[in-house]
Amino acid sequence: MAARPRFALLLLVSSLPLLALSKSTIEPCSGSDSCNALLGYTLYADLKVSEVAALFQADPIAILTANSIDISVPDVENHILPSGLFLKIPTLCSCSDGIRKSVSTRYKTRPADTLASIASSIYSGLVSADQIKEANSISDPSIIDAGQNLVIPLPCTCFNSTDNLLPAVYLSYVVQVDDTVPAIAARYFTTVTDIMNVNAMGSPSVRDGDILAIPLPACASVFPRYASDFGLIVANGSYAITASHCVQCSCGPGNLNLYCTPASLAVSCSSMQCRNSNLMLGNVTSQPTSAGCNVTSCAYGGFVNGTILTLLSTSLQPRCPGGHQFPEVIQPPTTVIHESFLAPSPSPTSSQSGGTIKTPSSHPGGDLALPGFSPANGPAGSTSDASSFISSLFHFLSIQVLCGAIRFML
Repeated sequence: MAARPRFALLLLVSSLPLLALSKSTIEPCSGSDSCNALLGYTLYADLKVSEVAALFQADPIAILTANSIDISVPDVENHILPSGLFLKIPTLCSCSDGIRKSVSTRYKTRPADTLASIASSIYSGLVSADQIKEANSISDPSIIDAGQNLVIPLPCTCFNSTDNLLPAVYLSYVVQVDDTVPAIAARYFTTVTDIMNVNAMGSPSVRDGDILAIPLPACASVFPRYASDFGLIVANGSYAITASHCVQCSCGPGNLNLYCTPASLAVSCSSMQCRNSNLMLGNVTSQPTSAGCNVTSCAYGGFVNGTILTLLSTSLQPRCPGGHQFPEVIQPPTTVIHESFLAPSPSPTSSQSGGTIKTPSSHPGGDLALPGFSPANGPAGSTSDASSFISSLFHFLSIQVLCGAIRFML
């Protein structure tokens, strides 16, 4: 689909001071395809892992592995996470009403809830009150009964799960006070140009509450279409759980090749041994020869009808590979250290020294977007929640009243 100019950020003027409304990136779509995406979520209160999972109807173990938190800790699902902690929440990004969004989240209202409090507090600004109102056909937002089950439409993007033709998973990030695009780019090991291209930005200017699509380098799977985990993609520096909690796949930091092994939670699982060999899933053997190194591996091939597919492969490589480097796993956090506490691991580098990841160079960015135009295959544009004709007219009239008042005083 051809890219179109992004919409301008509209200002709603009622009186001094001026109020700027937040905007988010919209990706047009058609059909019924979907992709794996991430939501950047900040906890509004101390919550158990299971409570965070319930807010998004997500698998608690999937949330932990997406943030490289140790799932082998006893009773980890009941661990209390601290208020203010930033988490990456895995979600399925669907095509609904012609745009990309996650529509699988449901929220059961409580007595003191309002649409505004649900949007800004409970879901940390990932959705607006107007969007909840529209998604649930609510005629009077002042009347919200306790116990209502509301659809919570959440922002997400797919962009074919690629960025600059490389595998990527997209994080929906709510801009915080004092955030800048350069700081966000540095935090997620991408470039200002890349963020601007992906979000069809004419300038690197953002406001508190804006929602950006951040491309994270990732490891992509090549499972068959009939596998239940077809399309699995894992952000660099993290893990994903699959095959009914039997298999755990990791990405980086040493490279961007998906690496899967039996999960620590594996209990009742189908065989993970490669046929015609004694190798188990994740095993790699190497034998140096005069012609190079004979490497045999047992890899994961997807989850089909309750069966774990394994793939035995043999190749001749120039030299024998070293041991696989896993992303660092952390203990379930009890305090918030700083805002980048759970940021992705650095992009892979070609050389490692003493087990320490070297400071990476910037992730390659896309072509610089011309002001006011989105990149090729980019979003249709960024639009504010109040982009209707009425809001624009109100803005125009308010400016006229304001100018008239100034002329009168002069």
